[in-house]
Amino acid sequence: MKKLSLSLMALFVVLALAACGQKATETPASSAPAASTAPAAAKEVTLKVGASSVPHAEILNSVKEKLKAQGVNLEVIEFNDYVQPNVQVFEKQLDANFFQHQPYLDQYNLDKKQNLVKVVGVHIEPFGAYSQKVKSATELKDGASVAIPNDPSNAGRALSLMEKNGLIKLKDGVGIKGTVKDIVENKMKIQIKELDPAMLPRTIGEFDLALINTNYALQANLNPAKDALFIEDKNSPYVNIVVSRPDNKDSEAMQKLTKELNSADTKKFIEDKYKGAIVPAF
Repeated sequence: MKKLSLSLMALFVVLALAACGQKATETPASSAPAASTAPAAAKEVTLKVGASSVPHAEILNSVKEKLKAQGVNLEVIEFNDYVQPNVQVFEKQLDANFFQHQPYLDQYNLDKKQNLVKVVGVHIEPFGAYSQKVKSATELKDGASVAIPNDPSNAGRALSLMEKNGLIKLKDGVGIKGTVKDIVENKMKIQIKELDPAMLPRTIGEFDLALINTNYALQANLNPAKDALFIEDKNSPYVNIVVSRPDNKDSEAMQKLTKELNSADTKKFIEDKYKGAIVPAF
């Protein structure tokens, strides 16, 4: 009987210890760690923009850090032609580009049956005429050779500027859409040669006069404000624009880019760096 009592007592001790151990390992519901309510960090978005190196890429790079602080990684890809930036935006290899004006975009969309769209206007690059042979347009002689861009929108722009400065006369009403076939008066028998815009600064010495887009003039260390024999005034309709696709033009990242490119800081950057060679359009 005594042995049975001792056995029962031992069993009670084991059960009691087991119960204490269970309580020690249980965690009360009230003390469980609370689920995190902190918002997840916003994911950085990369925005790929194709651009001519001067001044477009320079302007874009000037806003890079501000966009970085807003969660936008601006990747600037430089081009030296006027075709691939549009092709790559349309094919979604780029999100946008920055190198052209609206008349060029309109002609491109018409020719390629595409629908690229303007996002925002940034600056004006006054188109100018340059020479290594004469110091004034009045020094040009009969039969002078003149080089102009070969793309339709800039060719018409060059011819219109030549007309404004008394070198030729175009058919009434053609304006900036004029072509060499629209020349109705050429008293000096000027020989006009159409070339790829990027080639004009490199071949300037082969002609008496060359009409060059400002971005290419700047790359060749030509200062439009000082070196141009004549140049468009500030009322030029050729505002350089950021271009994208309809599905992408209103994205949050694009809106942030738009705001920075039209900011007071960007205006000051353009005015300070280019000193009149390029004019803010906002």
